[in-house]
Amino acid sequence: MRTRAAFAVVVALVIGVWFGGHPSWMPGWLRSGFAPESKSEQQFHQILGLVNENYYRPVNDENLVNVGLQAAVASLNDPYSHYFPAQQQSEFQQETNPQDSGIGVEVSPQTTGMLVVEVFPGGPAAKDGIHQGDLIIGVGKRSLKGVSANAATALIKGSAGTTVRITVDRGKRTLHFTIVRETIVVPVTASKLLHYRGKRIGYLEFSQFTEGSANELRTQVRQMLHQGAQGLILDLRDNPGGLVTQAIGVASLFVKHGVIVTTRGRNQPTTVYDALGDTIAPTIPLVVLVDRGTASSAEIVTAALQQHHRALVIGTRTYGKGVFQESETLPWGAILDITVGQFFTPDGHNLGGSGVLNGHSVTRGPGIKPNVYVADNPANPGLKAIEVGERVLAGELNR
Repeated sequence: MRTRAAFAVVVALVIGVWFGGHPSWMPGWLRSGFAPESKSEQQFHQILGLVNENYYRPVNDENLVNVGLQAAVASLNDPYSHYFPAQQQSEFQQETNPQDSGIGVEVSPQTTGMLVVEVFPGGPAAKDGIHQGDLIIGVGKRSLKGVSANAATALIKGSAGTTVRITVDRGKRTLHFTIVRETIVVPVTASKLLHYRGKRIGYLEFSQFTEGSANELRTQVRQMLHQGAQGLILDLRDNPGGLVTQAIGVASLFVKHGVIVTTRGRNQPTTVYDALGDTIAPTIPLVVLVDRGTASSAEIVTAALQQHHRALVIGTRTYGKGVFQESETLPWGAILDITVGQFFTPDGHNLGGSGVLNGHSVTRGPGIKPNVYVADNPANPGLKAIEVGERVLAGELNR
C-alpha cells in the first residue's frame, strides 16, 4: 500500500480533475500540490482520507484512487475523455498503435471456415506459405464449420511465441500448417490497382490515423503512381480518426497549400495548420469514400480535400465529431486522455463536436455532406461505393 503522503498527492489530482480541470493540477509538479486548496478540495480530500483510515475492511489505496479518477473523468459526460489506470495502459496503446498477437492475416467468416482476404507481409502466415484466398477450415483438432467469427478468430489468435496448427482448404488440396504466433503490427494502409473501362485507378484503403500512418500512405500513393494509376480512390469508411498531426500529413499529400484545419481550446491558443508543402499527388483526380463511421481526423482530411476542390466525396454523411483529445502519461504509469479543444474546417465550420451542452454530451453533429450520396448494400458491403468511385473517376479522366 502507498504511504499517506503519496496517497494525498494522488488525491489532489482527483480533486483537480473533479473541480474544473484547471491547469494548476498539471505536472510541474502538480503546481506545488494545489496550495492553497479550496474549501471543496479540502472536503473531498478529507472524505477520501477518512475512508482510507476508518473503513472496516482494509482499503486498497491504488484501486480507490483509480476508481475515483475514472469517475471524475466520467463526470465530464464526454464520451471521448478517459482515464486509463496503469494496468490498462496497453488498452490505450492498442488504440494509438494497434498491435495483436496472431499469425498475421485478415479473415472473413464463411459457412465452412474463415476466408483469408489478406496476408500481412513479413508476418508468420506469409513466411509459412499461407495465401490470400485460402480457407481456414480447422484449428488444432476443431473444425470451424458453423463456428462463430469471434470464436474462430479467438482460436487462431494467441500469445506471441505459442504455436497453432491450422488446416487450410486450397482448391482441391487440404494443407496443414503449424505456425508460431507473433506480435503483429496491424497495417493501417493498403493499396491495389483497379482497372475500369480501360482506366487504371489506384485504390487506397486507410483505416486509422496512428503514429507514422501518413508516411505509410505516402508510400502506397507512390506505389500506385509508379504502377501508372490515372486516378485515386481514398477509402476512409469506418475510419475512426486518430492523431491530428497525421491528418495534416495525409491531406498534405494531395493539397499543395492552404489551411487544412484550425484548432481552438479553452486553455490553448487558436492554431491554424497549413498544408506542409510536400505534396506528391497535387493534381491527379481523386475521390474519397466516406460513411457514418468516418470520424475525427478522417473528417479533417475529407473536409480539407473537399473544400479545397481537390476531391469529390462519395458515400453518406460522416460521423460529425469536431473535438480532439490529448493524452498525458502520469508519473505512476496511468494515462489521462481528455478532450482539449475543437477543430474547424478550412471554411471555418465545426463538424459537430460541441462537447457537453447543458449537462448532456453532444456526440454527433451534421458531419460532412458527400458530393455523391451512396448507401452500401448490407448484403455486399463496400462494393457499391467503390463502383461509384470508379465511375466518377472515369468521368473525370474522360473530360
